[in-house]
Amino acid sequence: MKRLRTVTLLAAAVVALLPATARADVTYPDPQPVTGQQIIHDPTVIRLHSGDYVAYSTGGVIGARTSKDRVHWTDAGNAFAEPPSWWYEYNDTGDPWAPDISYRAGRYWLYYAVSSWGTNHSAIGVATSRTGLPGTWTDHGKVLTSETTDTWNAIDPAIVRADGRLWMSFGSYWSGIRMVELDPRTGRAAEDATVHHLATRPDEPYAVEGPYVVKHGRHYYLFASYDACCSGVTSTYKIRVGRSTSVTGPYTDSTGKPLLEGGGDLLLAGHGRHVGTGGQSVFRDRGQDWLAYHYYDADDAGTPKLGLNALTWKKDGWPVVR
Repeated sequence: MKRLRTVTLLAAAVVALLPATARADVTYPDPQPVTGQQIIHDPTVIRLHSGDYVAYSTGGVIGARTSKDRVHWTDAGNAFAEPPSWWYEYNDTGDPWAPDISYRAGRYWLYYAVSSWGTNHSAIGVATSRTGLPGTWTDHGKVLTSETTDTWNAIDPAIVRADGRLWMSFGSYWSGIRMVELDPRTGRAAEDATVHHLATRPDEPYAVEGPYVVKHGRHYYLFASYDACCSGVTSTYKIRVGRSTSVTGPYTDSTGKPLLEGGGDLLLAGHGRHVGTGGQSVFRDRGQDWLAYHYYDADDAGTPKLGLNALTWKKDGWPVVR
């Protein structure tokens, strides 16, 4: 969850210059009503084999929420009781960001990032669990790292399987969104693995991050968060999407503009009290795709809260938030 705070003022200034009619042309659905513990940031959600739901997020030692019905959420502590010692190589507080949960090979896999604001001295780590519940995770250390000599940033991981192979999209700012193949046995990237380039923007500071790739039909869809988060009601986060017939791209939007050239269809933006929608992930529940994200509640001093919307697909294959 790499954020450059100075982007917020610049993005807000740009929005302020747009005509009011241009900003009001599109309407977006509100998130479904949720109750209980709603505070969350960068959520990743899965329905466990038990039938219950768990959401992990930035905050705490990977904060956890649980639910029996996807509506009422309970604070369930943290994935880990204490930060693994190696996290402190990347920030003084052992603070993890933007987790991603998935299931394969009889285990749940939890990927996450550790870094600090304004640097790409970063690492992505992985842990596994038989149940997926907080307090049951075993950490396995680093999956991929980046340093200040790299042009990309090893944060915001998300896993996707394609043609029998395992891939991880990641990244923010610097040169944008990247992807690397993982060893399905260890869940780690090979030392000499190719780092593919999926999306960026032509304008500094290249404000695109938090990728999530989903297969639908014959296409892979890349969802990403654009502009600035983490500033409460002045956040300008929004979710854009592009697609490709190959998991490694090239990704384009519905007009054919490459995401490597700043393209991307606007899927969900702030509206009403729901400001700065982003930090998204996608999960499947009983045959229905769902978009999970956070927004900043303008009616509650900009508190980050859980947004959940059904994700449906038009006849031409492009996603729609319901």
